[in-house]
Amino acid sequence: MACDEPAALSGTFTRQNSSSTSSLDFEPDADYRFVESLEERYKCAYCHLVLRNPHQTGCGHRFCQQCILALRELNAVPTCPVDKETIKMHEVFKDNCCKREVLNLHVFCKNFPDCNSKVILGRYQEHLLQCLFESMQCTNEGCQDQILRKDLKEHLSQHCKFREERCQYCNTYVMLINIKNHEENDCPDYPVPCLQNCSQIILKKEIEKHHAVCPEAEVDCPYKQYGCHVKVKRGKLAEHENSALREHMLQILDKNSRLEEQISDLYKSLECKEIKIQQLADAIKKCEKEFRQYTQLFGNNSNLMVSTQALASHLDKSARLESQVKQLVQMANQQQSKLDLRPLFDTIENVKQKIALMETYDQRLVVLEDQSSKHDLQINIHKAQLNKNEERFKLLEGTCYNGKLIWKITDYKLKKKEAVEGRVLSIASQPFYTSRCGYRLCARAYLNGDGSGKGTHISLYFVVMRGEFDSLLLWPFKQKVTLMLLDQSGKKNHIMEVFRADPNSSSFKRPDGEMNIASGCPRFVPHTVLESTKNTYIRDDTLFLKVVVDLTDLEEL
Repeated sequence: MACDEPAALSGTFTRQNSSSTSSLDFEPDADYRFVESLEERYKCAYCHLVLRNPHQTGCGHRFCQQCILALRELNAVPTCPVDKETIKMHEVFKDNCCKREVLNLHVFCKNFPDCNSKVILGRYQEHLLQCLFESMQCTNEGCQDQILRKDLKEHLSQHCKFREERCQYCNTYVMLINIKNHEENDCPDYPVPCLQNCSQIILKKEIEKHHAVCPEAEVDCPYKQYGCHVKVKRGKLAEHENSALREHMLQILDKNSRLEEQISDLYKSLECKEIKIQQLADAIKKCEKEFRQYTQLFGNNSNLMVSTQALASHLDKSARLESQVKQLVQMANQQQSKLDLRPLFDTIENVKQKIALMETYDQRLVVLEDQSSKHDLQINIHKAQLNKNEERFKLLEGTCYNGKLIWKITDYKLKKKEAVEGRVLSIASQPFYTSRCGYRLCARAYLNGDGSGKGTHISLYFVVMRGEFDSLLLWPFKQKVTLMLLDQSGKKNHIMEVFRADPNSSSFKRPDGEMNIASGCPRFVPHTVLESTKNTYIRDDTLFLKVVVDLTDLEEL
């Protein structure tokens, strides 16, 4: 017989009272090997496989939840395949008692005989996540190798071609498969031979600096501008300068002689142009004099047309002469500037001084940037410490020590959207305690549901956490726990679920890690009820959850 009362069917099956095993589940299509032969009472009357979420009909036969729904979809009036009795859907109820028995059946690990573990069906998937003989893909990006979990550590550290190894030259971590290419092409500290055959081995990042001083590098003679086009190795440059000293002096003298001749020619050309400018100036004065005479002669005379033509002719001639004078003056100025190099030397000297000043500023700027970086680092460290202290103070201020937690969840729509999109599947409350030195506990909520409630319900779980006084407390945790969704209308139409901790469940043993596996209600409240405008469980995008631990018979330290 089932241990829970019947529940009506309406599209989907309604929730039954939760238990400590409600968070357990298993994959229905896996090939399980049971330690003991599977009894007929644990097999679905329709699919003949092990029952998953068993439901019992009015005629006393059990079916998987999906199978009973399939029967209803196949026939308008579904019949039991065992006794051909009509299945009345209002008589079908969720058989939690049978579900607990099925979830506690022992099965062999699928990796038997390598793994000889025997686990209960409800913890089968949890076991596979820890089984040392389970095959899993290498976690290094790009590696497709399938490795047994027990060999994964060795594979990652010794055999995987995609593991990162430290470059022996620059200490940068590089993927093993790319390390040779990195050393030859990218590593700045990779030793390479000098290209000038000087037999030295130089770091790649120093190669340009070395070429500037390499004694085997071929360089131009310093007297190239004077006509010496010899190329000689840097180490023998001084020897060449000493041996060719006479030739170099002759080349310099020849160059200077040519420059003096050019300067002399420029002076002569300038004198000729000055004479021509004077001649043009005299011609302009003569034209002006003739123009004044014509003006006096034809000022008010009737022969105006002749005078106008003569005047236009003289004006045109005057304009041409003035243009030639300007060109000659401009050319003379250019020649003069070529000869007078002192302003150019002064300008070059000023530029050198400015460059030296800028280099000094550059060095000071590097020092200041280094100091600024150190200050920024110290500030960031202090900020992180302040944020950590602030979070700790907030946590201490909101901590309860009476076994009761009221959890305010704000921005419900945003957090549910993040859960639907898979970015933040669950959120956890702040810790609370049964007393100052009591059990450390918290709640965990899946706003888009978890397990059988995914996509349709809020899932709410109770979590036992590792505390400072665990060694003084009694284990396992055995208290009764009440989970509540609070009504914000003031009418106290709260939704609640009550269960007592199962002392045989690993969820309530003394925690080995930071917290135990959560236990609670995967189908705590349907979204349709929670978000209905008729109800007042959500106001201003905020809801309140409450967890109460029964402290009866709980000895206080």
